[in-house]
Amino acid sequence: MKKVVKIEGLNCPNCARALEKEINKIESVKEAKIDFVASKLIYESDEEGTLNQIIELSKKIEPNAKILVQKEKKFDKKFFLDLFILLAGIIVGVCALTINMPIWLYWTLFVSSALLMGYKTYLKAIFLLFRGTINENLLITLSVIGAAAVGQSMESLMVIGLYSIGKILEGLAVDKSRKSIESIVNLRPEFALVLRNGAEERISPQDVKIGETILVKPGERVPIDGKILEGNSMVDLQSLTGESVPVSKTEGEEILSGAIVLNGLLQIETTKKYEDSAVSKILNLIEHAQGKKSKTETLISKITKWYTLGVIVCSLMVFGIVYGVVGDFSEAIYRGLIFLVVSCPCAFAISVPLSYFSGIGNASKHGILIKGSNYLDACAKLNIVAFDKTGTLTLGEFEVKKVVCLKEGLSESGLVYLAALGEQNSLHPLSKSILSYNTKKLKKVKNVNEIAGKGVYFEFNNNKYFVGKTENESKNTTVGVYENQIKIGEIEFVDKIKESSFETIKDLNKQGVKTILLSGDNREIVEEVSKKLNVDTHASNLLPEDKFKYIQDLKKNNKNLIGYVGDGINDAPSLSLADVGISMGICGSPASIEASDIVLVDDNPKKISTAIKISKFTRKIVWEDIILSATVKFCFLLLGAVGITGMLSAVFADVGVTVLAILNSIRALKFKPK
Repeated sequence: MKKVVKIEGLNCPNCARALEKEINKIESVKEAKIDFVASKLIYESDEEGTLNQIIELSKKIEPNAKILVQKEKKFDKKFFLDLFILLAGIIVGVCALTINMPIWLYWTLFVSSALLMGYKTYLKAIFLLFRGTINENLLITLSVIGAAAVGQSMESLMVIGLYSIGKILEGLAVDKSRKSIESIVNLRPEFALVLRNGAEERISPQDVKIGETILVKPGERVPIDGKILEGNSMVDLQSLTGESVPVSKTEGEEILSGAIVLNGLLQIETTKKYEDSAVSKILNLIEHAQGKKSKTETLISKITKWYTLGVIVCSLMVFGIVYGVVGDFSEAIYRGLIFLVVSCPCAFAISVPLSYFSGIGNASKHGILIKGSNYLDACAKLNIVAFDKTGTLTLGEFEVKKVVCLKEGLSESGLVYLAALGEQNSLHPLSKSILSYNTKKLKKVKNVNEIAGKGVYFEFNNNKYFVGKTENESKNTTVGVYENQIKIGEIEFVDKIKESSFETIKDLNKQGVKTILLSGDNREIVEEVSKKLNVDTHASNLLPEDKFKYIQDLKKNNKNLIGYVGDGINDAPSLSLADVGISMGICGSPASIEASDIVLVDDNPKKISTAIKISKFTRKIVWEDIILSATVKFCFLLLGAVGITGMLSAVFADVGVTVLAILNSIRALKFKPK
């Protein structure tokens, strides 16, 4: 059974990795994973006492971390106690270094100061070392002991003091970014007000059934997707779509969960369960996004596992080279210790995942749900975007334009009725239009067989019928109705292009992204839409398998990354095959949403351009952090090795570059694409 608990006070990614490794060693734990950025522990276990074992282990490995089994406390006593102990250690250290005293008293105060400022660091280093794990805690412990051993008492205390202060600053920066991200995705409704037997009942959104009536008052968030039965109001959709201007919603219109009602009381009939509603989809996608990491993030994660051991080996090499050249044992140790301090991997380990999570959080604020940092990375490198037409670039709301009867004695309403009989259980957009145009009560039919991309076969009154694709001279989408293999009529439809589609193609062209229109409609319709939108290439009369093969051939003959945008169940194969599959959140079928890598909450294709801009900016931030951290550390490693800089500079370099990298990462959260 999978369980999720919150972890408070875990602000070091390497410590999180070490804790995760040890938790996985517990016999009753099948699998455990710590999501550092989201401050969550996800573990699988069937035994009751497992959480207690995890809590006890956490106290030994990471005393600052607290696994919350109850609600978080607003006042963190532990933080202030740790801060008080650190300040006490600094005061004791200053006394030891500035006041003349007997040697025994000096060493007593020195050791007391070092312990007060870094006892948790030393204990973690020793505990993990005995369990076969080497991390930055050991680097700092060795540096403190080594500096004291070669007579650099002040630098020894400064190392642990600055390191501890740096950890507090890192923790505050990380916590601030986490809170910013949480505020973006804090859409979870606390309750739903349901009308049952004429009375209002306040219950959990998960307990509301489809078809029930809920009340939403001014200032409240809509808990479940539905249709407005009564009332009208201005609605804030910023948390869902990124649009800052409120929109008007009135009777008969659809409304998404997560929207905030600004004025007026709304009575809403629920059309989905809570778990299928927009807000639940957003929360689930963001929660699982960290499981799919980019190549950059995965590489950094793998490197840091062996990084510390490599640093110790390099430090010994620096010691050996300096001792061989200078011949001074103390100086050689000192320079080797500088190498240890500068090489702490926190700047890389924190900033890279934080940047990606900030980018994903920013995208969600704009109504773009990215399922993992690997897809965010791929989105930044897209060169080609292929579009399905209906429901993606067009509204997908077909209107019956013309009904043509080819059988003597058959009326228009009779032809529409026969078509509706076959389409009554179909999910195709055209079926909805046929059903809404039909005025007669439908009966049950036999042997229904729907073939994706072709049409529906069925039997009625001892006749065999087919409703589906047909050849005709019209530019508009046309459905043929066949009785015993003879065409008895045609229904012609029109579909409007979304206003946002024009801007979408224009923006993508500006960014140098090639656009392709793939459709099952006839050549004339596809050519007309393609020409109006200024799409680079188009293909018509495509079945779902033809679209799949088109994407497959593109991938074979092209080194570029390919995105595919679709909304229907027939688009699912192509969405899965593309490097980045993008689906529509409202009109999109569950299969297309599941198969895609990015979901557009409000079906606005213009968000594709926004997603690419956010992805590119986030990727830029990631590489800025990597280059900044690597450059600063490399420079100070060289300067320290040749004796130009001392250990204090090394500590400032390590702590300073980590805090700068964290602050830079938060820029991905604040970025506003033009």
